[in-house]
Amino acid sequence: MKNLGILLSGRGSNFEAIARNVLAGTLPARIAVVISNRADAGGLERARALGFKTRFIPSKGKDREAYDSELVAALREYEVDIVCLAGFMRLLGPNFVRAFPGRILNIHPALLPAFPGLEAQKQALDYGVKFTGCTVHLVDEGVDTGPILSQAVVPVLEDDTLEALSARILKEEHRIYSEALRLMCEDRVRVVGRGIIVARRPGEGDTP
Repeated sequence: MKNLGILLSGRGSNFEAIARNVLAGTLPARIAVVISNRADAGGLERARALGFKTRFIPSKGKDREAYDSELVAALREYEVDIVCLAGFMRLLGPNFVRAFPGRILNIHPALLPAFPGLEAQKQALDYGVKFTGCTVHLVDEGVDTGPILSQAVVPVLEDDTLEALSARILKEEHRIYSEALRLMCEDRVRVVGRGIIVARRPGEGDTP
């Protein structure tokens, strides 16, 4: 069973969705530690309430390399296999990415490569697209540029507000993040160039 390390900075709704699936036994993993760079993060408080181990590692005033080293040390202390970014509002540097090659997942509220970076939902509304959504991808050394593991499409309605659209996207985020994690935990993910090949389970897709 894989050990997950969750990094978050805010309310942690994606963490909670992952935790629900772990606790229900539908995601074959254990949450080894939940780490935040903010002491007042709602997700950190929720993790404690659910009985998970937590760490507050402040980032203020620290350069990226020094902070990344602290994070890597903590994740290794808890023997983390897969790192899950769940609203972690700090860019991770090359040294962090190289410490967990192909084992860092992120969820982004847009259909990458469209609308990377901050305020993706607002970008979609401002651009006038008819569809947006969310993406689970492996993290590389760029910003929202890693190989795509899973996506979900969300229609943009004519009278949409930022809040309404964000809520519908978030609902899909909660669904596909755990689904993507399950593939990782079952060792079914293989990266080929920029693409990802997902291996079938034994017997899956066989015809009678």
